[in-house]
Amino acid sequence: MPAQLDNLNLNPWAFVPHPEVWLLVGFLTAAYIYMVRVIGPKAVGPGVEVISRRNRNSFVAAMVILWIASDWPVHDISEDFLYSAHMVQHMALAFWVPPLALMATPEWLMRTLIGSGRVYKAVRWLTLPLVAALLYNGGTLLTHLPSLVNASVGDGYWNGALHYLLHVIVVTASLLMWMPVVGPIPEFQIGLVGKMIYLFAQSIVPTIPAAFLTFADSAVYSAYERPVRLWGMSLIDDQQLAGAIMKLMAGMFLWAIVIYYFMQYAKQFRHSHDYRRGNRPHDSEVIGTDDSPLTTADVEAAFARSTPVREER
Repeated sequence: MPAQLDNLNLNPWAFVPHPEVWLLVGFLTAAYIYMVRVIGPKAVGPGVEVISRRNRNSFVAAMVILWIASDWPVHDISEDFLYSAHMVQHMALAFWVPPLALMATPEWLMRTLIGSGRVYKAVRWLTLPLVAALLYNGGTLLTHLPSLVNASVGDGYWNGALHYLLHVIVVTASLLMWMPVVGPIPEFQIGLVGKMIYLFAQSIVPTIPAAFLTFADSAVYSAYERPVRLWGMSLIDDQQLAGAIMKLMAGMFLWAIVIYYFMQYAKQFRHSHDYRRGNRPHDSEVIGTDDSPLTTADVEAAFARSTPVREER
């Protein structure tokens, strides 16, 4: 590690291999393929689609983003030079990879993983909106503490392990946070109105560290005081850019989803209160099926055949 950092101090774009990332992406891909091809047909039964195109495309997108965000050069730049790159990396691991991973997971696969016993109950409790929101926002504040960030971007091997541990915390908390929104288990999800309120609330807490970074006039994270500055960006400018990314980029992403759900809700509301006639009347409005129209003579004949109701005294 120190030798690699010496090379990076001379050349920020020096290639640094990350075999642990390759192994992780390879393992997740192999495990997904195994579950889909071996376990899936037995779980869904004959003639039933194991995964949809949406599941497959979401998995590919999740793995590509995970690989790019965790490998060279993004990881090395975010660890050794720019905290703004570090913030983009966390954006990928918190807002892009987790929801894509959940959308890649069919319901049968998630139920196979968590079962119906204690694990199911634990996951059910952890994904309650209030619990998931507290865990996610608590993890967000924890992973931005200056002491932890400075320790995670140090030169030793334990520093690198801490960095990956923080990433595990970010991804795990984000998976729990996104489960009530796009999770594959129907009973874990909340309604459209609840999703809008829930996602809007997630955009509030990150403004605390974002404001701290934006308005700081000194180094918040001393580990980024490097003699070599990438693209000539000063430490203060880098911190301010990181704060803007955390506030604006994350907020706009969440608000865009809120707007999408609002449009879906408005569409459902409009159709449920639409009384305009279509090309054919509603079944409840159909009063006859005969080819010949009903006439007054037909009504009088029907009354004549009926027996008058006698009033009891």
